[in-house]
Amino acid sequence: MINETLMQYFEWYLPNDGKHWKRLAADAPTLAKKGITKIWMPPAFKATHDGDVGYGVYDLFDLGEFDQKGTIRTKYGTKVEYLDAIAALKNNGIKALADVILNHKAAADHTETFNVVEVAPDDRTKVISQPFEIEGWTNFTFDGRNHTYNDFEWHWYHFTGTDYDVKTGKNGIFQIQGDNKGWANQDLVDGENGNYDYLMYADLDFKHPEVIQNIYDWADWFLKTTGVSGFRLDAIKHIDSFFMGNFIRDMKAKYGDDFYVFGEFWNGDEKSNNDYLESTDYRFDLVDVRLHQNLFEASQAKENYDLRHIFNQTLVKNHPHSAVTFVDNHDTQRGQALESTVEEWFKPAAYALILLRQTGLPCVFYGDYYGISGQFAQESFQNQIDKLLELRQTTVYGQETDYFDQANCIGWTCLGDDEHPTALAVLISNSKAQSKRMFVGKKWAGQLFTDALDNQTAQVLIDKEGYGEFLVAEKSVSAWIPLAR
Repeated sequence: MINETLMQYFEWYLPNDGKHWKRLAADAPTLAKKGITKIWMPPAFKATHDGDVGYGVYDLFDLGEFDQKGTIRTKYGTKVEYLDAIAALKNNGIKALADVILNHKAAADHTETFNVVEVAPDDRTKVISQPFEIEGWTNFTFDGRNHTYNDFEWHWYHFTGTDYDVKTGKNGIFQIQGDNKGWANQDLVDGENGNYDYLMYADLDFKHPEVIQNIYDWADWFLKTTGVSGFRLDAIKHIDSFFMGNFIRDMKAKYGDDFYVFGEFWNGDEKSNNDYLESTDYRFDLVDVRLHQNLFEASQAKENYDLRHIFNQTLVKNHPHSAVTFVDNHDTQRGQALESTVEEWFKPAAYALILLRQTGLPCVFYGDYYGISGQFAQESFQNQIDKLLELRQTTVYGQETDYFDQANCIGWTCLGDDEHPTALAVLISNSKAQSKRMFVGKKWAGQLFTDALDNQTAQVLIDKEGYGEFLVAEKSVSAWIPLAR
């Protein structure tokens, strides 16, 4: 059994050419050989227009099949091509994970009039107006689909809030009024801005039984149609956690415990992550936002960052079996809403910190692997990541020992197991060139180790006690393995 690795197979600035599903299908055999076991696919649903990355979701039942919002295909291609890509991944032993957006709906077909109150953007529990009537985009009839697959139509009472009044042209955060309306219970959503139920567009009301029923109906149709092996859940800190925990419980009951789910709970606070996992009974994993923030801060501070603290307050430290570790993603890349891009000099070390560790499920970002073009261009790290992926498959096993004993130089070793009888010694520096004495096992006494990342040309001789004085260059990373004989 090799170590699992996830890849996020998209970045924000992909070309709007409708060919991405075809690219993924063609890439599947190569990705499998490199040890990728799961692929997080971009949102497949019809969105506001053909260039929408997918988070302005319009119709969950349109996977690029119907002429809606001025297009049949999505940014990534057609429904047929989407299904072909999933099949190609499966044929190569890779699990396809669908990016699922349940928090909101965008680009309604018609407006409706209803009563609202305006709330303060920085404290959504604070009402700043008397009730008044607005004309809002809340009626979704999906005329282009014409009730194919599902005949449900959405109305204002299926939402908790919206952000635009057509009547006055005013933007704001408008909480919809009526029987059993209001934001989700404050204990069930993130506490930022008082109550962070509302994020954008028309916000789904998870207290409404028709909303819940429609989501379950959609999930059954979607899973039978696509055969995906799991979900990536978008924006879950804005969604009623009671609903989300029950929804994933029911999905796993129906489709098996190996139906893999992880969620985007974008909050780096240690307690908030611990509480969320507990409240959802650990039914799905979370992305390790705190680790990303630590990696970003380390890349910014350079030698002023104490590397001994790189895993402080992280999910992968506190809940190693519930953490999806990552360096960057589509939200943190340059020019995006949560921009916090790990600086290029530190990217190889950051990837070593997730790929060459035995805890957490590491996620490789498409933009880091293939590069990013355009205004926010970034170089490709494919060569470095490929070396790390190979090491992950062959050497990251057995007893793992940390040498986090210097502020500017940390290391660890993996001693291998019966199936992978090798050893690995990793060293990272954010300052000057360093060395560190680390144990790799007495069986390697008298043998030479070499840097598999090719950042060091020297070799290290293992002494009779099984220790080596391993080297790392200035602001670099090295991964030492036995020299092939």
